[in-house]
Amino acid sequence: MTNTTDTIETAVIIGSTRDGRFGPVVADWIAGHIAAREDMTVDVIDLVQTPLPTVFPAFGQGPSDEVVAQLGAVSPRLARADAFVIVTPEYNHSFPAPLKNLLDWHNEQWHAKPVSFVSYGGLAGGVRAVEHLRVVLAELHAVTIRNTVSFHNYGEVFGTDGKPSDPGPDVAAKAMLDQLTWWGQSLRQARSVLPYAV
Repeated sequence: MTNTTDTIETAVIIGSTRDGRFGPVVADWIAGHIAAREDMTVDVIDLVQTPLPTVFPAFGQGPSDEVVAQLGAVSPRLARADAFVIVTPEYNHSFPAPLKNLLDWHNEQWHAKPVSFVSYGGLAGGVRAVEHLRVVLAELHAVTIRNTVSFHNYGEVFGTDGKPSDPGPDVAAKAMLDQLTWWGQSLRQARSVLPYAV
């Protein structure tokens, strides 16, 4: 079931669970942009607060009651979302394992929904992680947004107030969220008219 109001319910996913991670700072920043818009609402999903199991049931078998309970902290929130913003660092030229685990535990929750990305890292700014995510999300029938926001050498970009010291990322965030909203509204309308064909 999806949101039937004019606002786009957007799940912001913090993809890193590493000790000392910077992800929550970036997630708070983009969530603030979403919350300030009249056409979007925000739900921040932190994989530290909602850990998922890493052992999958045998192929063709359903998860145990215990696993279903763990998934219950995340799965309904993904299903409700009209759109997603994935906040990811780059580990070894790709994205973190807990984020892949989240993707692998879910399927129809991603179908015909738009996904945008905010990445951060060193010189590359996490862009290689985003390119890997695009391939995985295509397999899950999601639509990835062209515009992204990437923070290169993120430690030099954010001030002590948790915001970028340069206005460039704020401009980029608006452009990305404008696209995400357009796709969110369009795909939600399409799903309401005709169920998505898998």
